[in-house]
Amino acid sequence: MIRLLLSLLFPLGLLAIVEYSVISHLIDSSVWSSSWAYIYIAIAVIGYICGLFAFYLRGRSKMRRPINNLFIGVCFASFVQKLVLVLFIMIYAIVRAIGKMDISSSASLLLLLLSLIPFVAMVYGAIWGKYRFRLEELDISFADLPDTFDGFRILHITDIHSGTWDSVSGVDKGIKLIESQAADMIVFTGDIVNIDKDEIDPFMHLFKRLDAPFGKYAILGNHDYYGQPRDKSLREAYYDDFFAKFKEMGFDLILNDSRKIEKSDSFFQLVGVENWGSGRFFPKRGDLDVATKKLEKGDFTILLSHDPSHWDMKALDHPQPYHLTLSGHTHGMQFGINLPFFKWSPVQYRYKRWMGLYKEADQYLYVNRGFGILGFPGRVGMSPEVAVIKLKKKKA
Repeated sequence: MIRLLLSLLFPLGLLAIVEYSVISHLIDSSVWSSSWAYIYIAIAVIGYICGLFAFYLRGRSKMRRPINNLFIGVCFASFVQKLVLVLFIMIYAIVRAIGKMDISSSASLLLLLLSLIPFVAMVYGAIWGKYRFRLEELDISFADLPDTFDGFRILHITDIHSGTWDSVSGVDKGIKLIESQAADMIVFTGDIVNIDKDEIDPFMHLFKRLDAPFGKYAILGNHDYYGQPRDKSLREAYYDDFFAKFKEMGFDLILNDSRKIEKSDSFFQLVGVENWGSGRFFPKRGDLDVATKKLEKGDFTILLSHDPSHWDMKALDHPQPYHLTLSGHTHGMQFGINLPFFKWSPVQYRYKRWMGLYKEADQYLYVNRGFGILGFPGRVGMSPEVAVIKLKKKKA
């Protein structure tokens, strides 16, 4: 109990500072007496109430209840609205100080109205955005792709995070989108759960439906290790059961190993590694040397690795060149702008490769923004993704 209270001191302290900054500004700007100030107060109170209910309802069922995710979403939205408003106030205070202007009610009102935009967007994302699956299609050409694989289509999903979902029918929308693509192969690049292996149970029948002529393959992400028992004597049984779930769903789980994908008289190598992340607390169990011991130098190779930081720090300079690496992990932070001509998310300040296709020399990395949700139970501007990558033979 003491540890819990201590862990809450920082966020509660930050929240107190934010609230003080906002309320002081509203009072000084004479907006406090207007109805708009009461709208802010109402949103703040609703946010606190939702936070309390979300805390009370945590862990009370195997699958999240929609009302619980709604409470969490509104709590997140309320907090982000406060941070945005404080940012606006700070910018306005700087401009006012430079220009020696007084605080105007109209300017304060404008700041308050602008801060409502992220609040509304996040509430929308928590209710509807998380199940608005979007298809991304791209062609990638290689000079040394075996001829028989020209046009081969790989469907890539990642970061399922089943412990956050609250609707089987909502997830089924994404499953139907995957089925409609009739891809040659399906690959999943980690984080099937948040913490516990049993979180996937309510959705296993959906993923079991998926089928592809050249198979379904999966690897582990950092979250797939977090549920292991502290008692080391129990871990083997835990993972035996966890890995059996992958098999029941029809996934071939690749753990620091490779699979030869054959078609006619040609093949390519599919390499899958356990999680390796640059973050201090992320498991570093991926071993490219072990995973590629069956390969020969000239093999066309596709790598499945959960964390894109692995590509820059290990894969690019590895003796075995990887023509294409498929990753996830970043989620596009589930918040940002994703337009053809402009892409932005706060996660780009943490990860150099955070979404989409990257190329170094003749090697490609594709970072999928994820199929599920974590933390904030919604998506704003970063729709859940189903990617279909077509391999093309580069013409001479």
